[in-house]
Amino acid sequence: MTTQPEQTLENNLVAQLVSLGYKKVEIKDEIDLLDNLKLQLEKHNKVKLNDREFTQILNAINKGNVFERAKILRDRVPYQDDSGEFRTVELINQIHWCQNQFQVTQQVTIEGKYRNRYDVTILINGLPLVQIELKRRGLELKEAFKQTLRYGVHSFGAGQGLFQFIQFFVISNGVNTKYYANCNIKDRDFKQTFYWTDTNNKLITQLVAFTDIFLEPCHLSKMVTKYVVLNESNKSLMVLRPYQYYATEAIVNRVKTTTKFGYIWHTTGSGKTLTSFKTAQILTNLPEVYKVVFVVDRKDLDTQTINEFNAFSKGSIDGTNDTKTLVKQLAGDNKLIVTTIQKLNTAISTARHLEKIKHLQEKRIVFIFDECHRSQFGKTHEEIKNFFEGSQMFGFTGTPIFEENAGSNAYGKRTTKMLFGDCLHKYVITDAIRDDNVLKFSVEYISTFKKKEHIFDINVEDIDEEEVMNAPQRLENIVDYILENHNRKTHSREFTAIFCVPSVPVLIEYYQIFHRKRREGEQNLRIATIFSYGSNVDLLGDGGFEDDWEESEFGIAADKDREEYQSLGRKHPREYLDDFIGHYNTEFGTNYSTKDSKLFYQYYKDVAARVKKKEIDILLVVNMFLTGFDSKTLNTLYVDKNLKYHGLIQAYSRTNRIKGELKSQGNIVCFRNLKKATDDAITLFSNIAAKDEIIMQPLEDYIGKFNEAFIKLLQIAPTINSVNDLPSEVEEMEFIKAFRELMRLKNVMATYTEFSFEDLSMPEQSFEDYKSKYLDLYDKAKGNHQKEKVSILSDVDFELELIHRDEINVSYILKLLAKLKDAPEEEKEKQEKAIIDLMVGETQLRSKRELVEKFIRENLPNIEDSEQIPEEFENFWTQERIEAVKRMSEEEGLDPDQLEEIIAKYIYTEKEPLRDEVVSIMKEKPSLAKRKTTAERVIGKIVDFVETFISGIAAA
Repeated sequence: MTTQPEQTLENNLVAQLVSLGYKKVEIKDEIDLLDNLKLQLEKHNKVKLNDREFTQILNAINKGNVFERAKILRDRVPYQDDSGEFRTVELINQIHWCQNQFQVTQQVTIEGKYRNRYDVTILINGLPLVQIELKRRGLELKEAFKQTLRYGVHSFGAGQGLFQFIQFFVISNGVNTKYYANCNIKDRDFKQTFYWTDTNNKLITQLVAFTDIFLEPCHLSKMVTKYVVLNESNKSLMVLRPYQYYATEAIVNRVKTTTKFGYIWHTTGSGKTLTSFKTAQILTNLPEVYKVVFVVDRKDLDTQTINEFNAFSKGSIDGTNDTKTLVKQLAGDNKLIVTTIQKLNTAISTARHLEKIKHLQEKRIVFIFDECHRSQFGKTHEEIKNFFEGSQMFGFTGTPIFEENAGSNAYGKRTTKMLFGDCLHKYVITDAIRDDNVLKFSVEYISTFKKKEHIFDINVEDIDEEEVMNAPQRLENIVDYILENHNRKTHSREFTAIFCVPSVPVLIEYYQIFHRKRREGEQNLRIATIFSYGSNVDLLGDGGFEDDWEESEFGIAADKDREEYQSLGRKHPREYLDDFIGHYNTEFGTNYSTKDSKLFYQYYKDVAARVKKKEIDILLVVNMFLTGFDSKTLNTLYVDKNLKYHGLIQAYSRTNRIKGELKSQGNIVCFRNLKKATDDAITLFSNIAAKDEIIMQPLEDYIGKFNEAFIKLLQIAPTINSVNDLPSEVEEMEFIKAFRELMRLKNVMATYTEFSFEDLSMPEQSFEDYKSKYLDLYDKAKGNHQKEKVSILSDVDFELELIHRDEINVSYILKLLAKLKDAPEEEKEKQEKAIIDLMVGETQLRSKRELVEKFIRENLPNIEDSEQIPEEFENFWTQERIEAVKRMSEEEGLDPDQLEEIIAKYIYTEKEPLRDEVVSIMKEKPSLAKRKTTAERVIGKIVDFVETFISGIAAA
């Protein structure tokens, strides 16, 4: 069967769109696009525009980037008519989204930095709002994704920049179809592309089925007008995923048709806060709703969240304990209010506030509770519900409370269903893993002590006494284990970790061990901690989570409490915490303490920010940060604490946010036997049959898969040299895919403590040799792209990130050079070859190979002391860099000072110089015929210069 040509796929799609109600229009270039825009705006607004009026409109909309134009799209555009009267036109009808003009065109050509021709464009009221890129069946979807990136750089901003109005993209090869927002190019990641589904989360991948449902004019227009989110914090667009859409629609429909409650079960890490915020935003526009109150837990209100909500409704969050602000908002005109459950409870239980808000008791107020599994099962919930008698309540949770995991309090055992009623939409962890929205977990259980009659015994449930578990030697051994394996788990600190422990006293012991080992030079990890220090906090039970906390919880402990500690000759936990915060202040140049609650809360927020920025390697906690804390850069959880049910899933889920190819799973390292608790939690929150979809397989399984993949590689390229003899790019593509699978599997196995290449049928040296050939093909594909040749290799994704290892950098090479200098003569040739081979196999170092060889040959023999190597290498590198700039200036006839400025700008912005910039620094301007090729040759040299002399050097 022959592969369906791309043009056939495109023509069939256009015909299907026409059958759905789109009008086909022939648009060749921007001139046609502008003519059509004028006609469509006139039709949509029922006006007639002359050229002067239309020019005013174009000037008004041709402003800013994608984000700013998304705002313009949602506003009315002013112009002045010939009589001098000011009028406006609407670009899109957001209220009645079906009442817009829908068109489809294909093969629009725009001339920008390069000439680009787009596949299929959907126009709404004449503006290109959705771009569809197609690849023939059998090709990788990532190539269509990359093509939209190139369009964004090369041509979307050309002319009047109308393609900057695109709200989202659709990519398809006929079999697989995905969509994604037109967000900032630097933030765009293939992992942020989504399949559409039905309401039961069944994937809809075929282009024909996707088109019938998603691209149907009314639905598409609704997605654009209602479900594209303008993210103010990073000035970028977001689009809701299907389960977020269905959840929002379910709540909106329930509010429109009933007064019943309901809850949304969306697994941790799936974006519940965005869904609930979008729900609140839409509900505020319903006439039957008096107010919408979005209720969060203080723990979740980090700086970014506060900024996001205030961006939508200025002043809706004030970040303080002042309940007066909330009462003023409840009594005033604010349609959307964001508050904490603690402030809400204070407002309805304090006499001076009640008088101002008692008129709200019968009003139709919709409450949306974020993370409702955490804060809705006690007295507070009952008081809110009883006070607001006319309210309608909805909860969002990733881990509902069922009979099995329900705790008891004064109100008895209470479940999520008892409090909120029906589950309106469900998206469980197995759905999220399948959709690549979260990662699987790799769980390792480490035995930490032994019985006298056994060497190791992992089944230690019968020896769980506190004395044994908290024994100093056991804690010391666990710290040693973490220090030995932390780099492996976090890919050489490319990611960070949390270490959760059973109580504050044990945390203090652990912290002191880490700190002592750093002081003595045994480790250099950046350790931080945070914990509650209120009265009797050390008595908190192992295995639970702290109740909801407010800043006021961190006030000064009672004198009696302090006296009790003093009488026992012990320091209060708060005193220890102040010592630890002192270490933090020294490390980061801050000035936090526990002297008042506000300063301590600032410390809490600063810790959260530094974990996300990877400035903290391991955060030691008892309960904090184990729920509600999202960080893509966190991939490991060390556990010396009894966890169960929702507490366990919540804690594990800190590690499984998506972050590039290198982060292949969330790593859980248990120093207690939590296997049964883990199985029970998975059974409750998905189903036991789905366990293999959630927990990574044993190392042995991946070894087997790797060995099978190695056999497939050998069938394509039986020897290293046979890669050179592959007859065509078709076979080269097969080799790339085969070796890429080996890289993926090796990337997963590398995080297992017991992994060793000796267990594989492929020797490590062979892996490195094949990797060099893989990189050679990458260089070949890159060269073909730069020359604007069509190469089949551009249809595959090389995923170089999978072979990136931070520890192999210039600093690492310098250490090897020091060993080479001090090595016996008979070993030097072997070590020198090993260094060169290593550089050939590492992406960042390949371009530096010749210079390092020169340094070894000409400079290294003249250095007397190996400790001088870093300084001598830096001097050598600086001189070579100066010579390289001088050489480029002379060869290409460039002004050297201006060349330095262009290079500096490129390093700073990471954007290649423009052709005109390069021509402007040429002493003799080339003819128009040669200008393009000459400028691109110089740009290539500048890129190569930066790759050689700048990239990867900072690590030295």
